[in-house]
Amino acid sequence: MGNQSFDLEIGDIKFKNPVVLSAMGGINDSNFINQHANKAGLAFLGGYSIDQKTKDASKKIINRGREEFILDSPLDEILSEISNIKTGNAIGVNLRSTTLDPILDIASVFYSKKIVLELDAHCRQKEIVDVGAGEALLSDIKKLTYWIKKIKETGVVLSIKFRVNIIDDINFVKAVENAGVDIIHVDAMIPDEGSDLDALKKIRDITDLTIIGNNSITDFNTAKEMLSRGCDFISVARGVAENPSLISELVDDITQFQEELGWYNSPKHLCSGKGDLRSLTFCCVPVKPCALLYKLKKLGLAPQDFVEIKKEFGKGTMLEYGDSTCFGSLLWCCKISKPCFLRDGVLDLLELSPQEYMTLKKERGCQKLWGCKA
Repeated sequence: MGNQSFDLEIGDIKFKNPVVLSAMGGINDSNFINQHANKAGLAFLGGYSIDQKTKDASKKIINRGREEFILDSPLDEILSEISNIKTGNAIGVNLRSTTLDPILDIASVFYSKKIVLELDAHCRQKEIVDVGAGEALLSDIKKLTYWIKKIKETGVVLSIKFRVNIIDDINFVKAVENAGVDIIHVDAMIPDEGSDLDALKKIRDITDLTIIGNNSITDFNTAKEMLSRGCDFISVARGVAENPSLISELVDDITQFQEELGWYNSPKHLCSGKGDLRSLTFCCVPVKPCALLYKLKKLGLAPQDFVEIKKEFGKGTMLEYGDSTCFGSLLWCCKISKPCFLRDGVLDLLELSPQEYMTLKKERGCQKLWGCKA
């Protein structure tokens, strides 16, 4: 299976697929990436503590038996690690700091080398939080957004990793988006319960930022559930230790899914209660009480306006055809993954493949008219 199925690019960095190795302090060095993330689209080194306070905190963490990296010269040692990576995937580096200057020194170098810089607002180890880094950054959004603006002045592709349900997720995402961040790496953890997929759906509905979804991904099915809530990428961490071939399996399965379906992160249907804004491209004519009417009301969009928008996005395409379908054209038809002999009969007649159908729904529906990221 080829890797040309995906069109993933942020700034001047290209990604061969949407599978990511997430940072793990004391674990993710170059050897770990070479051994476990050879096929990943993006692999994060670190997390690394890079100023004196976070370095001291990391030493305390090691003293109580948890793995951490201790770097005497962070930039030199990180670049050395990067030079040892032989996988050919995009590389990111997760950084913790209590001060901005060490991050800026590294950011300008990362920009020139096409390395993703990830600002860690996620680490919840007490020693890191107590010095004001990691998750503690969420308590001062004004400072955090200032940091983001200054980091982005270097031109580096910038990710921020955080955990949902710590602060108001929607306001936080809007703030970091306005500050200029490129990627939000979202740990959707629900303690002892898996992933908060609804939180991811709500985030997708309010931002066009690239989303990496993280937590509790152990196989293709759990990855697909997260992708269908609007994530552009999915990331794995501890699961790789339990299954060293996890990344390879996910890449193969998601690539095959993309080649078969044409839209690897297509949304759930709106009427399932799980579909994000992108799912409007699969909605039928609003002729009876359903979730669509509620969504249109929230959007301030009259049902007839919705109908006209759908007609407009299909104009001049194969989606206009389909007299024998429920509402007279493919415009109103559902995802290819849902069985429908009427839709499939029209596709056969038009010699339109399932992948071409889904691509039209994606490009003409989401990207062109709803203004949402497909």
